[in-house]
Amino acid sequence: MLAKRIIPCLDVRDGRVVKGTQFQNIRDVDDPVELGKRYSELGVDELVFYDITASYEKRSIFLDVVKQVAEEVHIPFTVGGGIATTEDFRTVLNAGADKVSINSAAVKNPNLINEAAGWFGNQCVVLSIDTKLIDGKWRVFVQGGRKDTGLRLFDWAKEGVERGAGEIVLNVMNADGVKTGYNVEVTRQLAQIVNVPVIASGGAGKKEHFCDVLKKGADAALAASVFHFGEIEIKELKQYLSNEGLPIRLG
Repeated sequence: MLAKRIIPCLDVRDGRVVKGTQFQNIRDVDDPVELGKRYSELGVDELVFYDITASYEKRSIFLDVVKQVAEEVHIPFTVGGGIATTEDFRTVLNAGADKVSINSAAVKNPNLINEAAGWFGNQCVVLSIDTKLIDGKWRVFVQGGRKDTGLRLFDWAKEGVERGAGEIVLNVMNADGVKTGYNVEVTRQLAQIVNVPVIASGGAGKKEHFCDVLKKGADAALAASVFHFGEIEIKELKQYLSNEGLPIRLG
């Protein structure tokens, strides 16, 4: 069995890591390069960096940050936000990223998934999905959670994988930053539907939340504020998960 992964998420705005609750009430956290380096030293499995306003502001991504992270961090990392073309993929990967995450651009131009997977391989293409429960249906949102696309979560996820996405990040917006736990049920359903790794995102508040979602089908668990503000220590979390019988990389 493949090891389950613990992945801190670093939302970057104006060159700084920030964190909010349900995409609101944003507060400053740290320098992205320094924080990424610290997480790497603490033994996390991967990192994700999101330029959280690039798509909304219709601008290119923070390449200077990507290059600095690649120099200082020696674990795989994913970069997302403002990616609109295969050339953007090439630029970010050449700057040192291991994977590229797309969300709004993939909804606008689904062929981008096919093209990127064809050029760079499925393993480089991460489909990030922001979802919210609307009238009993899981719907897909874009532009940093600002716009309801009308797409159904499971339909879009299946299409994304068929087009070549090698991994899915599922961010449940209702749970983002509120620390009441991942939405285990929708994550489990998605993991049963697609045949690629599913990364759970949104809602981590205590160690048990990671355990629940990883045991119920998630291949990895992504979190931000509980790590950024020292509420959960990485090494303690990984040891706890290992003690609970999950395959975890320790050391």
